[in-house]
Amino acid sequence: MTLDDRLSGKNCPVVDFDHNSADHAADPVGSYRRLRELAPVVHTPHHGGFWVFTDYESVFEAARDDRTFSSARCPYGGEGLATVIPKTPVNHHIPVELDPPDHRKYRKLINPLMSPAAVEHLRPMIEKYTTWFIDRVIEDGRCDFASVIGVPAVVTIDWLGLPPQDWERYAHAHHAALSELPGTPEFDHAIDVEFPWMEAQLRSAIAERRTDPRDDVLSRLVASEVDGRPVTDDEVFAIAELLISGGVGTTASLIGQTLMYLDGNRALRRILIENPQKIPRAIEEFLRVFAPTQALARTVTRDTEFAGHRFRTGDRVLLGWASANRDTRAFADPDTVDIERWPNRHTSFGMGVHRCAGSHLARALSVDMLGRILARMPDYEILHGQVVPFAHQAVNPGWKSIPARFTPGRRIGSGDGPYLPSAGE
Repeated sequence: MTLDDRLSGKNCPVVDFDHNSADHAADPVGSYRRLRELAPVVHTPHHGGFWVFTDYESVFEAARDDRTFSSARCPYGGEGLATVIPKTPVNHHIPVELDPPDHRKYRKLINPLMSPAAVEHLRPMIEKYTTWFIDRVIEDGRCDFASVIGVPAVVTIDWLGLPPQDWERYAHAHHAALSELPGTPEFDHAIDVEFPWMEAQLRSAIAERRTDPRDDVLSRLVASEVDGRPVTDDEVFAIAELLISGGVGTTASLIGQTLMYLDGNRALRRILIENPQKIPRAIEEFLRVFAPTQALARTVTRDTEFAGHRFRTGDRVLLGWASANRDTRAFADPDTVDIERWPNRHTSFGMGVHRCAGSHLARALSVDMLGRILARMPDYEILHGQVVPFAHQAVNPGWKSIPARFTPGRRIGSGDGPYLPSAGE
């Protein structure tokens, strides 16, 4: 049976949709809205052809069916990271690119590192770095929020046990791999130069922890076991690579989008400044409307029928988290930002076994960063004529540069930052 046969008579529109395109990057919300208005499931010929699940129900069900919609690396759709379309030529990520039962073995290693209790232990580090980033610019009355919101990157690098002064290099490389267009000098430099450098640094640190363990995440991973055997250096590397990839981009994307929105909604900004206790619930709404991970891919493992459509082994599918978050059948008035919305069952941390292991850390970082920026720069104004967006908004939307001005303030921290020893050293 041909693809045309499978699409005909099944109310599955064939659309000219490419989430990597400039048209989509200019208006991702409108782009996904147009798809939802057509159908819950659509097909596009771009990148060898793939399906897009646009509504909450389809995304929810597919994300929980790992037997049919696999996250594992496979030959279908080319070589590289299986959870994006087109695939990116980066290293294997564990456990996100594993399906059950193997996924559970490695997820058990990560969960304790990011439990609520573990995140509570990290709060002093989060507060130290957020204070330091703001202190660097607070007296100037001007800043680039794209740099200020580097807090998640440096926290991730320091927490792993890597030199915190290298945070910018890790962050820029991962941003370029996901946010620059393939074939551009920025993308090629990240893949050909920065990723090999990061791999060398990380593998060297892993080897050091074998003989000289420290009080850091890399040492804990090196000392872990899977199936009654020590984890290998390759496995530790694949896990750490995933933690870095998730840590440097997603929370920065969320806060960047939120700051841009609050620049235009001064009334809501004032509410949050005067009522900081509302920020944690507001973050959940910002996660819904400003999904820091817009969509991720799966590969169909067997011939099957799903949502009234026939799928074949090897079909590639895009799960639209951002689209599902604005489905009118799942959320009342979904295009309205309502910080009192509750319950808020957004999909921004994913669904099923692959739900983001770092969700507790992401929330803690987001609450601290937004709260401190609003408290110390309450009248900030973004200079929209100087804002530079990422060329590619398919995965982590955001901006290379978010210039802003504000009433200058005073420094309040000790001066400790990523160029000095971290807390406790």
